[in-house]
Amino acid sequence: MKKMNYQNVKGTLDYLPREEGIRRNIRRTIENVFIQYGCKPIETPILNYQNLLASKYAGGAEILEEMYTLSDRGKRELALRYDLTIPFAKVVAMNPTIKMPFKRYEIGKVFRDGPIKTGRYREFTQCDVDIVGVPSQMAEAELMMMALDIFKKLKMEVTIQYNNRKLLVGFLRQLNITGQMINRVILIVDKIEKISKDKIKEELRDAGLEQTMIEAIDTFLQKDLIGIIEYYQQLAEKEESIRQGMEEWNELQSYIERLGLEQYCVFNPFLARGLEIYTGTIYEIFLSDKRVKSSIGSGGRYDNAIGGLIGSRETYATVGISFGLDVILSALLVDKVDLDDAKLDYYIIPIGRPLEAFLVAKTLRDKGFKVELELGKKKLAKALEKANKEGVKKVIMLGDEEVESNTYKVRDMESREEWMEKYNY
Repeated sequence: MKKMNYQNVKGTLDYLPREEGIRRNIRRTIENVFIQYGCKPIETPILNYQNLLASKYAGGAEILEEMYTLSDRGKRELALRYDLTIPFAKVVAMNPTIKMPFKRYEIGKVFRDGPIKTGRYREFTQCDVDIVGVPSQMAEAELMMMALDIFKKLKMEVTIQYNNRKLLVGFLRQLNITGQMINRVILIVDKIEKISKDKIKEELRDAGLEQTMIEAIDTFLQKDLIGIIEYYQQLAEKEESIRQGMEEWNELQSYIERLGLEQYCVFNPFLARGLEIYTGTIYEIFLSDKRVKSSIGSGGRYDNAIGGLIGSRETYATVGISFGLDVILSALLVDKVDLDDAKLDYYIIPIGRPLEAFLVAKTLRDKGFKVELELGKKKLAKALEKANKEGVKKVIMLGDEEVESNTYKVRDMESREEWMEKYNY
């Protein structure tokens, strides 16, 4: 008989109890903050029509290459969702009676047949919030505050880098770069923190840009922050996209400064986010100490996606943010942070009295405590060793002597203190 291949599919993981306990705590923390900010839950299908996910308002050419595709018995072309954004845009497009502004959250698995690295797999969980119906930068400021609150609760120091796509697009238009070439150039510029400036120039050359354009982009990349802002202010007088971008940038800056978020929210004029869907402010969240290189959250404004899906020229002011549950877990495991709040309050060891042990367990569970009853036949020493390893708070020992005296013995596993509790069996 041929041996079955029982290995995990490449890019997928099993999470054993400790990791899954921490993972669920992260998810609860994120979800609680979402709810605290007034977000409403929705759930969308993992399975979608391929043409929906491949539309020009979706994730862009690079992500579409990573899309898992399949067909059903009716030979319909389907795909697994690669993010939660387009399925959400579809929900708004299909439900025109939704009251605006609409602030939704969704936590679910997505799938990408892409490169594998720390915290980035082929099956992973995203935690998303999107706000529809708010054209001002109040929405971006709200999502930035939300992100900082989440990571404060997770005891993680982060930096939010942000930019505005209108500024980049306007700059490239001033160089007479147009159409799809703009998106191609933005994809290359987006690599600035990963590859050298010489390599960027080489890729721009390979993309077919003229040497004068490459030199202008290189000069732009050499400027400091103040120089770039002054440059944009000059161009705003003759380029509408830059004028709009600067207005949005100034508005967002005013919120960041008034809320005292300057040390956490940093303007990065080279941040590009390659996805074509974005139309305005974009941002990525990084660990401040860079112990994990990839971003642990990202998002931006995408005002054209919903209207595009329904074939309308109407814009739906939409901005979103997404947190990678698995990459956050990876970062916390690097620090050996134990966020598993599923540790037991009580571990009950029956010594020849299983029925009475069940009664005590039921009483404590009815009071809301987390209780495990030893169902095997572990000797007392082995059971106490298990309790120690798993960080149980208190152990209850229950034998003939305790039952006859209507008591049970409690041991505090941290202090080693022991006492008797009364119980009417």
